[in-house]
Amino acid sequence: MDESGVRSLPEPGSLPEPGSLLEPGSPGSGGGEDIEIVVNVGGVRQVLYGDLLSQYPETRLAELINCLAGGYDTIFSLCDDYDPGKREFYFDRDPDAFKCVIEVYYFGEVHMKKGVCPICFKNEMDFWKVDLKFLDDCCKSHLSEKHEELEEIARRVQLILDDLGGDAAEGRWRRCQKCVWKFLEKPESSCPARVVAVLSFLLILVSSVVMCMGTIPELQVLDADGNRVEHPTLENVETACIGWFTLEYLLRLFSSPNKLHFALSFMNIVDVLAILPFYVSLTLTHLGARMMELTNVQQAVQALRIMRIARIFKLARHSSGLQTLTYALKRSFKELGLLLMYLAVGIFVFSALGYTMEQSHPETLFKSIPQSFWWAIITMTTVGYGDIYPKTTLGKLNAAISFLCGVIAIALPIHPIINNFVRYYNKQRVLETAAKHELELMELSSNSGGEGKAGGSRSDLDNLPPEPAGKEGSGWSSRLKISHSDTFIPLLTEEKHHRTRLQSCK
Repeated sequence: MDESGVRSLPEPGSLPEPGSLLEPGSPGSGGGEDIEIVVNVGGVRQVLYGDLLSQYPETRLAELINCLAGGYDTIFSLCDDYDPGKREFYFDRDPDAFKCVIEVYYFGEVHMKKGVCPICFKNEMDFWKVDLKFLDDCCKSHLSEKHEELEEIARRVQLILDDLGGDAAEGRWRRCQKCVWKFLEKPESSCPARVVAVLSFLLILVSSVVMCMGTIPELQVLDADGNRVEHPTLENVETACIGWFTLEYLLRLFSSPNKLHFALSFMNIVDVLAILPFYVSLTLTHLGARMMELTNVQQAVQALRIMRIARIFKLARHSSGLQTLTYALKRSFKELGLLLMYLAVGIFVFSALGYTMEQSHPETLFKSIPQSFWWAIITMTTVGYGDIYPKTTLGKLNAAISFLCGVIAIALPIHPIINNFVRYYNKQRVLETAAKHELELMELSSNSGGEGKAGGSRSDLDNLPPEPAGKEGSGWSSRLKISHSDTFIPLLTEEKHHRTRLQSCK
């Protein structure tokens, strides 16, 4: 018996005679319970027993027990080759994955070995007809994560393919929408699109700077009532920026393939919040005075102008770093929740202790426990404004312990948050590289299949002629969908790949 708990076949010289391996139903077979099944998986031979395999009769190995009575057609439907002299079944599969799969017969569950591709391992389980429910939960999470990565790669590749090829059956209106969407959403598609993206980024910065400069008293002017208002030049610059943002949003909405998804997207909601206050304040300024008092109108306009700070979040649309940081924080809600919980408990405990210990001092600054919350917050976060501080010895000792605990509480969840950021950043780079790799393989396959060339440049994809209408499967787009990569993308093709799973695992 080897380390995996599987009884191995003896040495070739000590193999049992062919007659010793009884067929099902023969005398002494015990109804199939004592049959020995010899399997050779990727060059590794092993002996399995019928009483063990019959626990899961729907699996491929259990079907081998009764396949001899069905003739060679039944045998070769289950295995790749068969030696009738040795009663040995041959499988061109990954032996390492097989050792993991047969654990289900011994332990009732399956674990993936470290370093095995989850997708290839799933294919192995499908081949051996072992249900995924036997896969351990930790391995299932790894498998689902790999599925998401492949779907993301497939989505990126499909988007690029959609940009390269156009459907001749589409109308002019639809093609115009695609061109506008590609121009505004994909700066890397052309030089003018890149210029527009840079211009939009600069206008966001200009509008934010103008918003800040408008609050400087030296740059403000007096209106007819003697109140300080924003300089007309700055107002004109802001109006021009808002006009650009409005035009950009409307064009993107007009060209969006899914209007509802576009309107509910977080970044698009940010765009609306950055644009809407300008028009609402403009409406209140010109029409609100007729319906309410001038003071109320000015207060409403001032409140709306504060919402202009939302436009700074528009920078996230043009910055992959901000998007990565946002995603890392989203994935770190658990760690951030623990951090807030630690701080909340510490703030409550140390503020109550500080209030109690400082009551004996006649000039105490701790008037109540809620007022002490402020002192506990700035102490545990090591800010320490000094507006509230302890004056007794016990109070100072409590303060020292509080900021030491604050440093520890803040430092504990920082490492997982940084790991999430680095992991997501590296994952995006890997996905981008994998998508480019798939495109290169598709280009190579297209060139070798259609033109007899072994390679080609990336520009060949752009120079491909449009596919004739009504000839499915004969154009270049069908050839582009054939991928011979080790990272098989099932979303892009339904053709069967002529690669064994053993080769894929390698």
